[in-house]
Amino acid sequence: MSDQVGLVVTDLDGTLWDAQERIHDRTLDALRTLERRGTPLLVATGRRRRSAAMGLAREGLAPPAVVLDGALGVDLTTGRVFQEAAFAASDAVAVVDILATLGLSPCLHVVREDADVVAGPQPSTHPRHVELIGERLARDDVGRVAAAETVLGFTIAGRPPEVLDGVVAAVADVADAVVTRDLFYGGGTLTVRPRGVSKWEGVLAFCADQDIDPCGVLALGDGENDLELLGGAAVACVVSDGCEQALALADHVIGPASEGGWCAVLDHC
Repeated sequence: MSDQVGLVVTDLDGTLWDAQERIHDRTLDALRTLERRGTPLLVATGRRRRSAAMGLAREGLAPPAVVLDGALGVDLTTGRVFQEAAFAASDAVAVVDILATLGLSPCLHVVREDADVVAGPQPSTHPRHVELIGERLARDDVGRVAAAETVLGFTIAGRPPEVLDGVVAAVADVADAVVTRDLFYGGGTLTVRPRGVSKWEGVLAFCADQDIDPCGVLALGDGENDLELLGGAAVACVVSDGCEQALALADHVIGPASEGGWCAVLDHC
């Protein structure tokens, strides 16, 4: 199988780096080894573009990335976009309305020059999440934005899981949604994306763009939003403290990010 690996795809949170966004020295050494070998690397994360880029840049890394769980694909070095999958306006409005009936006000990931995220006056996401978005956050009427602008996804971060229970089923007719554990704020994070969009679809877009055989993908992940990615990859490496559904898809179980478990990728490609 190792001879067939032509692309390594990695999740970030809990996989490449730990809960403090620290990349272990053994992982950094493995990344350098892959680069010397000429093996391409692609990041696949639920994070927004700038959040992913900032964490990677601290270690001098700027690989191509699939962000927002597959809704956007971009080369972090050049800024070239190779994938964009937005909501139909009617579906985006429906998501806002459904969440409102559940007492939730989401953050909207948008395509704007002056902002990455739009939120209403009292967003349901964790206050620290709002703080970290900083100047890239715009305040606006989320219903109006959903109807009139390009929306790539919705997020509510760092809430007790019971608050988010039921959302996935509630939006199922108009969107795909997943709740993952939140390593940074505690509790869970809700991500809502257009139907059919996933990290794996973003990987396929990258492979088509770069003329890479998608049958040769090795993927590393740990969470509920990695399931399509792990299921589609030829080789699936799952972190030992990952969710049960991800571990069930593992060809290989690797150590936690805090111990540099990611370096095991070198044994499988």
